Amino acid sequence: MVIQSTESRKQLNQPKMNKISNYFSDSFKELTEKVTWPTWQQLQQSTMIVLGATLLITGVVALMDFVASSGLNFIYKLF
Repeated sequence: MVIQSTESRKQLNQPKMNKISNYFSDSFKELTEKVTWPTWQQLQQSTMIVLGATLLITGVVALMDFVASSGLNFIYKLF
């Protein structure tokens, strides 16, 4: 049976801590130096496109719901 000292356990954990530290360091570097962030105007334009598409899809779904509901109510009134 092998008993590890506290010092040898710390040494085993060190590579894991280096990997985590390197990950966060590399992620920060990528976000600050390599990523091209949109300008304020581009961000507003994209937001308006998403808002318009959302409203359009909402209208289509509401229309489909109204047609289906009206159709089913018509059928139910027949019986």
